[in-house]
Amino acid sequence: MTELIEYINNDFKPLSPDETIGSVQDFFSETRFSHFPVLENDIYIGCIQAEDTETYDFDKKISDYRYNLEGFYVRTTMVWLDVLEVFAQNQTTVLPVLNPENKYVGYYEMQDVMRFFNDTPFLKEQGGVIVVESELLDYSMSQVAQIVESNGGKLLGSFISFSTSLTIQITIKIASGSINEILQTFRRYGYTIISENQDDAYRESLKERSDYLDKYLNI
Repeated sequence: MTELIEYINNDFKPLSPDETIGSVQDFFSETRFSHFPVLENDIYIGCIQAEDTETYDFDKKISDYRYNLEGFYVRTTMVWLDVLEVFAQNQTTVLPVLNPENKYVGYYEMQDVMRFFNDTPFLKEQGGVIVVESELLDYSMSQVAQIVESNGGKLLGSFISFSTSLTIQITIKIASGSINEILQTFRRYGYTIISENQDDAYRESLKERSDYLDKYLNI
C-alpha cells in the first residue's frame, strides 16, 4: 500500500514574507486553498489564511501581518489518522509537513489524504464495526486484537475514537469471525459494548465525517 508521505506535494513553492498581499490574494484566487505555508530563510514560520488576506491592504507585505500567521503543521512521521485530525482541528485544506529536524519538506492537500484514507483496508474491505468501552487504565490494544483473533476474527484496524479522564472507546473493524462470540468475549473481559455490527450506522457515520471534511475542499 502507498505510504502517506508519498502524497507530500511541492507543486507550489512556499510563500515569502516579502510577497505583497496583492500577489497572495491572486495566488489564493487561483488555487482555492484555505491556507498556505510561509517560509523565511527556509524556516517555516506559519500559514497565512486566504480569508484573512481579503481584509489586508493589498500593497502591504505578508511580513506586515506576521502576527496573524497560524503555526499548525504535521510531521513526516505522523500516521494518517493524526493528520486527518489536524486538518479538522484547523479547518484547513493544506497542511505544511516538517521532518524530524524541523525542515519544511512540502504540504499535504486534504483531498489527497482523503484519497489515501479511502484506500485503507479499514474502509475498503468488507467487514463489521463494533465500538467497545473500557476504563482508561484497563484497556490494552494487544488484548483487543487477541480477543478478536481468538474467536477466528481478522482485525482490519482499530483506533481510539473517544476518551475521557476515566474511560476510553475503541472502534474496531473485523473482516471475519463470529461477531456474537467476539462481543461475548469482550463482555467477559469487562468491556462495555457501545455499538454492534451495524453497517448502516457505520456508513452514515463515515458519510457525516466525509461531508464535514469536504466542507473545506471547496468542491
